[in-house]
Amino acid sequence: MTRIDAAPRRRIVNPVQGDAFTFIETSGESGGERSLGEIEVAAGGNVTPHYHRSYTERFAVLEGRLNLMIDGEQLILGPGEEATVPIGALHAWSNASSEPVVAQVELRPGQPGFETSLRVAYGLAADGRVLKNGMPRNPLHAALLLEWGDGRLPGVYTLLDHGLRLLARLARATGVDRRLRQRYP
Repeated sequence: MTRIDAAPRRRIVNPVQGDAFTFIETSGESGGERSLGEIEVAAGGNVTPHYHRSYTERFAVLEGRLNLMIDGEQLILGPGEEATVPIGALHAWSNASSEPVVAQVELRPGQPGFETSLRVAYGLAADGRVLKNGMPRNPLHAALLLEWGDGRLPGVYTLLDHGLRLLARLARATGVDRRLRQRYP
């Protein structure tokens, strides 16, 4: 698998987490078939357990080692290895090493909402509007990111998940979603 260097406007950086994401092919460019990008995960970077109801997520490691949990199964993927997270599967990933991990991430079908959530999340981080763990300081922003990315929280967090869905509805009703999309296109 070859790395693709994209134009700077296609690359976004999260200075709080030290991660970067390069859009290789957006949902719009693929006619909705897929969203494809390359993520650079800093040492210690991680995403907490969650699932998606509308798309699969394929991770193909280009550099380093990516720890990936899919429905309780622990995988460690190295260069040239890949794994696909099925729709509805609880998953999380992390970089437990002291070196960055670079992986292609492909969502099928394409997910313009996920693309928006990344742009907004990284933009909020660049503007200093997130906590140390990368979560937005404003709960309305956090709710929208979760909704746009079709992220769902498991187990006891389901109650929090329902509350965030209500906050997302409030954010849409008050125009917060529109303002975030305009600020972080």
